[in-house]
Amino acid sequence: MSQSSFERVGDARRFELLVNAIVDYAIFMLDNEGRVQTWNAGAERLKGYSADEIIGKPFSTFYTPEERQKEAPQAALAAAREAGRFHSEGWRVRKDGTRFWALVVIDTIRDETGELIGFAKVTRDITERHQAQLNLLESERRYRRLVEAVVDYAIFQLDPSGNVSTWNPGAERIKGYAPSEIIGRHFSQFYTPEDLELGIPKQALAQAAETGRFEAEGWRMRKDGTRFWASVIIDRISDEAGNLIGFAKVTRDLTERKKAQDELRAVQEQLAASQKLEAVGQLSGGIAHDFNNLLMIVLGNIETAERHSRHLAGSVNIQRALTNAKRGAQRAAALTSRLLAFSRRQALDPKPINLNTFLTGLQDFLQRTLGEGIEVQTVGSAGLWQIEADTNHLESAIINLCINARDAMPSGGKLTVEAVNVSADDDYSRINPELSPGQYVVVCVTDTGTGMSSDVLEHAFEPFFTTKEPGQGTGLGLSQVYGFVKQSGGHVKIYSEVGQGTSIRMYFPRYYGSSVPTETEADEIVPEAEKLETILVVEDDADLRAYVTDALKDLNYRVISAPSAQAALTTLLQDTPGIDLLLTDVVMPGINGRELGRRAQQIRPGLKILYMTGYSRNAVVHQGRLEEGVDLLEKPISLAKLALRVREMLDRKVVE
Repeated sequence: MSQSSFERVGDARRFELLVNAIVDYAIFMLDNEGRVQTWNAGAERLKGYSADEIIGKPFSTFYTPEERQKEAPQAALAAAREAGRFHSEGWRVRKDGTRFWALVVIDTIRDETGELIGFAKVTRDITERHQAQLNLLESERRYRRLVEAVVDYAIFQLDPSGNVSTWNPGAERIKGYAPSEIIGRHFSQFYTPEDLELGIPKQALAQAAETGRFEAEGWRMRKDGTRFWASVIIDRISDEAGNLIGFAKVTRDLTERKKAQDELRAVQEQLAASQKLEAVGQLSGGIAHDFNNLLMIVLGNIETAERHSRHLAGSVNIQRALTNAKRGAQRAAALTSRLLAFSRRQALDPKPINLNTFLTGLQDFLQRTLGEGIEVQTVGSAGLWQIEADTNHLESAIINLCINARDAMPSGGKLTVEAVNVSADDDYSRINPELSPGQYVVVCVTDTGTGMSSDVLEHAFEPFFTTKEPGQGTGLGLSQVYGFVKQSGGHVKIYSEVGQGTSIRMYFPRYYGSSVPTETEADEIVPEAEKLETILVVEDDADLRAYVTDALKDLNYRVISAPSAQAALTTLLQDTPGIDLLLTDVVMPGINGRELGRRAQQIRPGLKILYMTGYSRNAVVHQGRLEEGVDLLEKPISLAKLALRVREMLDRKVVE
């Protein structure tokens, strides 16, 4: 297959194929000849190659010399072409030459006409499991049945009544139903007659709705009437207001694994728990770029429609509809931001902060927000050290904690927000290993409320864990605080007893640098170009590129757009006159935005560059901090913010 044939598969389609594939460690795509076309973070971690090093190279690179001599890579692709799937286990080679025992699955990818356009390849490091299997005294047949089991997941959604609303290929493979056969039907048909008689499906949904999650193992039914032993998780899905909007259901076929020894099952359960935590982080970060692109397109076009609808007849109704649509999109963006905060992948812009001044400014706002029944007191300290943190995220963290405190004081009470200097010595750090020895400023949020039990304390920072009634919260508030403080180099501790109130302490490292005034946010104005200025927009998402281009043209800028870094460099090399600003996405196939920026400034020294991103784990953000001298816009970007930052960049004097 030619390169152009592979490129006919759009980004959205590739993303869908990836999500629907088995979620394991290394997940990537091959063209018909076996050359690597995509490369995920798990593949880089497992095999050691960066995307720039491996994309375009044959996947036989990962095979041992012995396997290549036997033409095993070619045989694998041939088997996949013929049967639609190839899976095996064997030794594979990392970049540094070390070997690992791999579980490999290769699935064919075909377009709507049935033409083969490539392969989806999943590789999992099962070296430890392989070694454990070698030590087992089980028979060869029992051993092979265990290690050769393919881990498949059925992942689908239910509406609030329990009817199936989405259906992935894993579900079709495990349960035997095509999407057209199952969507709209009740999920109880997967249960055995015995479980139906006991009302298990109804109980499962009730528990998930009440507590947020239902987990169980038991026999389930396939379409053909056969049974399989399933691990089932049902998670409650709530909107931003906490209202139930459905359930996420994950089913895994554990029939063969159930036959394994009890001690091996215990080891596998521990491994599955760690993989689950890792998968949550990978999923929330991996989808952020694409999801934020979509949100930016939605929000941007709504804002554009708002501007133009003011001049239309009947615009009041149109404005109301647009306002409601915009509010929904903003809530989706806020939820994405909270998930990224927990996974510590939000882009922070830390500044020196004088907490005495900061807390004084919060006093009146907190009192108005929490109401007259809560006595609010903010307390600073003489000689308080400075910290370096993102002001907006710090304010959001404190407000989250204060709202939780208010909810713990339904009859009123006292809330104290205090900042003090502390020094953690070696003895303290040994007891609290997550806090390194050193000097810290502690922000304490203390209430006189109901307090927490030991069981609640144990789970307090877990995402989606909440003690509130269904519909009263998402369970992301404390996890967002935890992620922000840890990403800022600090630590969070909770001290609480039932009936004695709660004190949550956020430890921030002391900042030793000089003070820099914190910038204030500008009003929601949309400044336009005052003279003919040219902006080169680089964005691989066609819809988003079109929106940004049109928005800037509406602001009276001359816009040149490019779908890739390569195309942008060609434009710059052609001596296109008068380019005043390069506005580029960071995460792009091939040459990323940061590398484009470096090359662009080599071609045109002094060129102003503004980066856009929806995902902080990229080339311009490291450990949550921007690189020195980098100007960044986080997606989704409102029209007002885009206009202000572009104007700010263009008006900035070039430092010689």
